Amino acid sequence: MQEFKLERSAQGDRLTVKTSGPDLLRYPLYNKGTGFTLEERRRLGIEGLLPAQHNDIGTQAERIYRSIFFNPDPVGRNIELSSLQDRNETLYYRLLRDHLEESMPIVYTPTVSLASKYYSRVFRRPRGIFITPDYRGRIEEVLRTSAPFSGVKLMVVTDNEAILGIGDQGAGGMAISTGKLALYCVGAGIHPARTLPISLDVGTSNQELLDDPFYLGWRHERLRGSDYIDIVDEFVTAARRVFPGVVIQWEDFRKENALMILDRYREVLPSFNDDIQGTGAVASACIQSGCRISGTDFAASRIVIYGAGAAGLGIFRQLRDQLARSGLSGDALTRAIIVMDSRGIVSDDRDRIDDHKREMMWPAALIAELQLDVDGRKDLQQVVSAYKATALIGASGQGGAFTEGTVRAMAEHVDMPIILPMSNPTSISEAVPEDLLRWSKARVLVATGSPFDPVKTREGTQRIGQANNVFVFPGIGLGAIVTAASEVTDGMIAASARALAESLSDADIASRSLIPDIDRLWDVCGEVALAVASQAVADGVAAHTDVGLLEEQIKDYRWLPEYPEIVVDL
Repeated sequence: MQEFKLERSAQGDRLTVKTSGPDLLRYPLYNKGTGFTLEERRRLGIEGLLPAQHNDIGTQAERIYRSIFFNPDPVGRNIELSSLQDRNETLYYRLLRDHLEESMPIVYTPTVSLASKYYSRVFRRPRGIFITPDYRGRIEEVLRTSAPFSGVKLMVVTDNEAILGIGDQGAGGMAISTGKLALYCVGAGIHPARTLPISLDVGTSNQELLDDPFYLGWRHERLRGSDYIDIVDEFVTAARRVFPGVVIQWEDFRKENALMILDRYREVLPSFNDDIQGTGAVASACIQSGCRISGTDFAASRIVIYGAGAAGLGIFRQLRDQLARSGLSGDALTRAIIVMDSRGIVSDDRDRIDDHKREMMWPAALIAELQLDVDGRKDLQQVVSAYKATALIGASGQGGAFTEGTVRAMAEHVDMPIILPMSNPTSISEAVPEDLLRWSKARVLVATGSPFDPVKTREGTQRIGQANNVFVFPGIGLGAIVTAASEVTDGMIAASARALAESLSDADIASRSLIPDIDRLWDVCGEVALAVASQAVADGVAAHTDVGLLEEQIKDYRWLPEYPEIVVDL
């Protein structure tokens, strides 16, 4: 593990390295390729190893962009982008930044799910650290010896069991961790040397992988129970010792483990679960934005959440918190949100309720007021109609669940219904935006979990905002890092949601967009980070507590993908 010596100044970054000559071209964070000037090539001992022409990073990025995106296959593009990251990381992030709208669906949802699925088949070069049960008792040693750089401030950690909409992908979940961290670097400006993707490869229950002769992961049935917890406990202890103050984003855990891990470690080290808390923050921001666009009172919302898993719980918690902050309490707060699962309304008169659903239960007395029979409680259209829902959020993973009848039922009672089919990838989206706009005569306000093309309506072309967690998780991480927060509090998550909702521009509101355009990601992440950092101070979990300096500290911390001056110190 090397110390990463990067000095920042107004004149540019200065990187001190312990190698020279041909080895410089083999380190992705040192390599500039044809970006090395002729003077650098002479001074660093790499003359003759590159073509004669020197290119600036902008020219390089445009050339490699044309090469990679000439391939129409998204998985092929993902492979080529990963290969670029393995050769020249700075150039990789510059390409993503310059072409974010096109590249984000490749390195993140929806293509990253396929990259995870085919991980062993297209494997080229290792990235990140795989923690397996074979390292029990030595996880700290593995982190110390295998991490490329010291000073890691951020990890995305997955156990690979609940990858987007395709489930257990074993070691392939590493593609998710690397993809998420790429967006931290591009959106929040966290330097890639300060990030580390982690796969807790504790086996797989995917028999297809276990039977695959090319599968690269720990070829055993997935650990459960105390054996599983012991591995995670040891990892958390080791991560704290090796990288003091590291922030962890938990990613793609099965809901039972996700909730257990979130509660078990949230006060042990600064950590959060993006699938639960990030999704909740984005959904809450979209509802607040929708009320702002329609001119309605957020506190008067009547919201149906369709899906009661980990994402549904996260959405429920965030909305309930924000509604409470708006002044609702008691019975009025309870009435504001209905949650449905595969058995209908989650209510207190049902048997066999999962523990995590108990806080989402609706009182049977309130259901009686809706005058729904037993079958009606299970039917989304009837529930939406009887409840006169103003907003409908999909977290079910059930493609096409939002039918024409359901949308028309909403439109009968609401001038501008808010509908968020948030399940991704695209194949499991609860509805297609074009259908939602057609069925509602273009009155619906919509944002989706997966990217969709703009829709032509009689009123013009409607941009479809992506209710994408990328608008909050980079800012949450950056805010926690800059303040050296000891915990990621519920208040910090809520602050990220409010900041996202408030980040809408006048143009966004005029175009009825619930979420900013992706080309504003850098600015939005900065606004979210500042809100999160300020809340960390207010919540008493920040080590750096001068609120007046936070904006400048965030600005100074952020990194842009430009080549540093390289200085050799052997």
